[in-house]
Amino acid sequence: MTLIHRPSPNFNDRALPVSMLVLHYTGMETGRAAIDRLADPDAKVSAHYVVAEDGSVIAMVDEAKRAWHAGLSYWRGITDINSASIGMEIVNGGHDFGLPDYPPAQIDAVIALSRAIIARHAIAPVNVVGHSDIAPGRKIDPGEKFPWERLAREGVGLWPDGVVPAKPDEARAAGLLNAIGYNPELALGVVLTEFQRRYRPSRLDGVLDDETMGLIEALAGKGPPA
Repeated sequence: MTLIHRPSPNFNDRALPVSMLVLHYTGMETGRAAIDRLADPDAKVSAHYVVAEDGSVIAMVDEAKRAWHAGLSYWRGITDINSASIGMEIVNGGHDFGLPDYPPAQIDAVIALSRAIIARHAIAPVNVVGHSDIAPGRKIDPGEKFPWERLAREGVGLWPDGVVPAKPDEARAAGLLNAIGYNPELALGVVLTEFQRRYRPSRLDGVLDDETMGLIEALAGKGPPA
């Protein structure tokens, strides 16, 4: 994979080993504007990589360093997500600019880069997450158009197979969502909305219906927690 190097000054040392991959959309009008911001020392944000619409990959922070992309977040008991993760920004205007479709060349590059990162750091599938997974109620990227199922089929993340609708049980759902990785201190409806954004993007209502309960059961049953 050919990388375009555009170093960002916005990084520091890690306090944890890498165990996660976090995917974002840039949420700005152009990729150039997003890259310029990620390289701006006054912005105090950064990512390890940016993937452009044409599949070009811009390397901005060395993987050994802690980039500043996650903010206030939680996953599987970890709150310093920046220390524990590789951050990938995917150029897309996001909800503020109409949530454009992700071009095939871009998704091909995201998959290739993700697989390389996962292999280098032995990242478990359950720890491939979106910004919306680690910050429900605060972040909604990479959004409901992001093709999570395709990524999972190609070895990047998890997807619930063999889903059977199940009787809603809020206590059980909350426990399973926590076991998957979501923050147990957040309201169930907030977490359910972001779970649906990733696993049932056709209907985002934060309601624990039979379908959502079945999806939670199926995802939780994918294997022992990593």
